[in-house]
Amino acid sequence: MSIRWGLIGCGDIARKRVAPALRVHPQSELVSVSRARFDQAEQFAKEFGARRWYADWKELIADEEVNAVYIATPVHLHAAQTSAAAQAGKHVLCEKPMAMNVAECDQMISACSENSVRLGVAYYRHFYPVIDRIRRVLASGEIGKPILAQVNAFEWFDPPAAHPRHWLVERKSSGGGPMFDFGCHRIEVLIDLIGKIKQVKSLVGNVLFDREVEDTATALFEFENGPQAILSVTHAAGEPQDRLAIFGSQGSIHVPVLNDGTIRISTKDNGRTERHPPHANLHFPLIDDFVEAVLNDREPQVDGRVGREVARIEEMIYADNSNFHVAQK
Repeated sequence: MSIRWGLIGCGDIARKRVAPALRVHPQSELVSVSRARFDQAEQFAKEFGARRWYADWKELIADEEVNAVYIATPVHLHAAQTSAAAQAGKHVLCEKPMAMNVAECDQMISACSENSVRLGVAYYRHFYPVIDRIRRVLASGEIGKPILAQVNAFEWFDPPAAHPRHWLVERKSSGGGPMFDFGCHRIEVLIDLIGKIKQVKSLVGNVLFDREVEDTATALFEFENGPQAILSVTHAAGEPQDRLAIFGSQGSIHVPVLNDGTIRISTKDNGRTERHPPHANLHFPLIDDFVEAVLNDREPQVDGRVGREVARIEEMIYADNSNFHVAQK
């Protein structure tokens, strides 16, 4: 049996990672794609071997050959597209962040549950070998009790109005700035490694750019089991960063570039460096797990509940800055 995919949204990530992964996965077949511009949908479909293409995503969902959809559209469309796909009996793997808010996440989870289809969310860092290595180090007690985690995610991003990714700085489409867009990935990592977050304090604002969403944000988390974490994200720093560090009572873990996979483990007695690089296509392990979940009738490792929990923390971050002034465009 194979999963016959429909891909809704043919943007940058879909072209670089999603479509190539769907095309080469041994138990997957990319059947159809949709994009608002019909000519671009046709070009994309022919490039990746899909048999059909649509301008209207609702037509793709009605495609009887398709039994799963990958949703790679702007965030404000996720809830409606997921619910419609579920009602049509399609399994759904949705890009992150899962939705604009917790209420939309609940709508998506209910729609999939009521229609007996699987729901996954594209937090692909969950499957990084270096993250698995950190899980095992923490479980072993080698660095003692986790005390404090620090995460920096810096990416310069100042798109002109005509840029195809400009929607990411439009609040009605994106839901927020870097904390919403890629901060969500790091929140998922922290929850996965340390546990449930019970308290949030944050600063969200525009340091450099005059735009509808923040260009910089910092969040302080307290976890139910005691540790704390600091997450800092920005679109405005010139130096890119993708750092993760966890400091324990007897040692520490340092990952200079999370997407690279090099890890340094330091204890009172010794220190060592290890290499655990990710898959060449970062989305492939995510898709592989989702396919296995559908075929074996189990929940994906990163399911709707994970997506909802990240959305809950994002709501707390932005609620803590309810008076944040954004530029009116």
